[in-house]
Amino acid sequence: MDGMARDPDRAAGNDRGGQPYRPPRAATIYDIAREAGVAASTVSRALTQPQRVNERTRVHIERVADRLGYRPNPIARALPSGRTHTVALIVSDITNPHFFGVIRGAERQASTAGFTLILCNTEESADAEDRHVERLARGVDGFVLAASRLPDRRIRDLAAEIPVTLVNRKVGGVASAVIDQREGTQQIVEHLAALGHTSIAFLAGPQASWMASQRWRALSAAARRQEVSAIRLGPFAPTVAGGEAAADAALDTEVTAVVAHNDLLAIGVLRRFAQRGANVPGDLSVVGYDDIFGADFCSPSLTTLAGPLDEAGSTAMEVLLDLITARDSTTPRRDVVLPAHLITRESTGPCPT
Repeated sequence: MDGMARDPDRAAGNDRGGQPYRPPRAATIYDIAREAGVAASTVSRALTQPQRVNERTRVHIERVADRLGYRPNPIARALPSGRTHTVALIVSDITNPHFFGVIRGAERQASTAGFTLILCNTEESADAEDRHVERLARGVDGFVLAASRLPDRRIRDLAAEIPVTLVNRKVGGVASAVIDQREGTQQIVEHLAALGHTSIAFLAGPQASWMASQRWRALSAAARRQEVSAIRLGPFAPTVAGGEAAADAALDTEVTAVVAHNDLLAIGVLRRFAQRGANVPGDLSVVGYDDIFGADFCSPSLTTLAGPLDEAGSTAMEVLLDLITARDSTTPRRDVVLPAHLITRESTGPCPT
């Protein structure tokens, strides 16, 4: 027999006196103080600053709290310590698989440290990112900004007020974890040059993207070293849909290889090339960035630059938590550069003759 049959009044929302049913009241520090025979202030210290209470009293209070089923209120806990044990991760496009690893790594690191992670999506909008920051700044202990679209000055101002770390973005004076674009892009250009390609088009991402500018800068420099011609087309939306315009633009040039800002754009390019009868890699070779989930499933499978995105997320979170812990100390800022490596698949081949 289920609970509703055993207690129909309670199941209907009433107690046996006909009054609305109310769940038992949660235990408070005052209940614990009364039961333990100590002051409420002593209970508060024992539960939030245990080092300030002698061990015998602390153990006694903890046992009473456990017996009463006490559950601390995170907001109340934040009042004496000034911390909420909550951090925010803000990403520019939550639908982009590029961020899956970043989110996973950051959440794992935060959880291990006993912090709750709030995830926010900005849909590539600096204004939306700024609104998230304004709303959350008083309720979190710090921010991880992944591929932030905010201006450098705004990020510096924010970092002066609250701990901040960046993923795949660099701003002077702010801690960061980035994938090495210079060495990684050098691998892309060397790979294409070895296949005989002498003309490359870079399909650029959003104008506000720091990573887009870094990738183009690295590619143009590497192309000069390899004596390869490189042009920049775009900007384009860093999505599969954006690949249509990017592919059409590339087909209006004489290039034999294209390097897309990210894998989503590259996959869209592959689709559009197929629609227009351009063979990959027979007519053109295609390269992406990020090695997202699905890059090896598309047809042809995508050659792409991979980086340890999980590690980027966890490292940025680790640095942030260090900054939070040492907020009033002189702990130096940390910039972490993580290695990238090229994964060659079917979308690149010899330059057509």
